[in-house]
Amino acid sequence: MAMRLSEAEINEAVVELTGWKLDGKFIVKKYRFREFLKGVAFVNAVAELSEEKNHHPFIAIDYKLVTLRITSWNAGGLTDLDVALAKNYDAIYEKI
Repeated sequence: MAMRLSEAEINEAVVELTGWKLDGKFIVKKYRFREFLKGVAFVNAVAELSEEKNHHPFIAIDYKLVTLRITSWNAGGLTDLDVALAKNYDAIYEKI
């Protein structure tokens, strides 16, 4: 099980993540797409990676806007895994 990050570690990690914001025990990012189906393709890629890692974000699709919310319930907050997945999700976005 991943260990929960300290408040200082969380603040440092959020600064390093482009566009991610801290919202309580979550980090949150909104991704915009030119086309609805590009957003859906992004969500499918995020879902595949999340399933592979057995760590799943909350996903909202609002037409061309996809919102991801990440936390580690079993750790009671954010972990290194959440930060690593946020970076991976950003890399997926760059490819789509």
